Amino acid sequence: MVNVSFWGVRGSTPCPCPGNHRYGGNTACVTVERPGHEPIILDLGTGLRFFGHTQPTDGSFSGHAFVTHLHWDHVQGLPFFTPVLAPGARLTVRAPRPEPDLPLAEAFGQFMRPPYFPVTAEQLHGHITFEDFDDGDVVEVGGARVTARTVPHVGATNGYRIEVDGFVIAYLSDHQQPIDGTDHIAEGPLALCDGADLVIHDAQFTPDDLVRKANWGHCTVDYAVHVAATAGAKRLALFHHDPERIDDAIDALLGSAREQAARRGLGEVIAAAEGTTVVLSRPVAGATEAARGGTAADPAAHRAAVVSHR
Repeated sequence: MVNVSFWGVRGSTPCPCPGNHRYGGNTACVTVERPGHEPIILDLGTGLRFFGHTQPTDGSFSGHAFVTHLHWDHVQGLPFFTPVLAPGARLTVRAPRPEPDLPLAEAFGQFMRPPYFPVTAEQLHGHITFEDFDDGDVVEVGGARVTARTVPHVGATNGYRIEVDGFVIAYLSDHQQPIDGTDHIAEGPLALCDGADLVIHDAQFTPDDLVRKANWGHCTVDYAVHVAATAGAKRLALFHHDPERIDDAIDALLGSAREQAARRGLGEVIAAAEGTTVVLSRPVAGATEAARGGTAADPAAHRAAVVSHR
């Protein structure tokens, strides 16, 4: 069983307000967890603080973070992650080198220090290691194989493919839709999403947004569906919601995405919401359909249950 949990689902800036209480207002943070294995953290946005509330704070924490890029909305949760405030805790942070002559550790050291922030990463007490992780790099962590590929955005940006227990999770938090109006998909995103059980994909813009912000580094909900369907993915989670997008507006975009997905042969589509876990699991031999969480008419349901904890 693999649990994929959403702790922050917004792009650009944290924006909690009454209008988005169902989907949430914290910035990007997703975890991939299995019992008995160290957690994998995807991005270190403000949602990371809430994941920290579920983890030990006695110094025993150990985990691996894969950051897509170093824009504020993807890194500003790190100093508020209470598990790494204790001596003995360990966190390895991997991300693309932001510039050819700027290693990841130095980049974090530039923006996480006075006068921009009162403490440095070294002062968080736990042991944090920063490792450059660029296009084509592969590592085995927490019983999973994680591959990085370059994704078009603004500046050096990775997407990640996590292969674990026979499942594939693709994470593309920020993805620049082609500004020439074509449906072209870059090689990296297609490789990440190929046959994935779950694609978590940037869906920040409406078509009207894209007209005004064509080179801002994001894509429409329609393009997210296009990427997932073209890659033969099984499920899609719309992610990196615009900070101005209230819950009802996301509901409407989700409805449209599901209609398009049905036409393209793409399976389940959800809109990522804080406090939601997608549970990927295999059928249990001899178990009844009810015990598996599915029905005879819905054979895939037992493989991807969506559980809300809000």
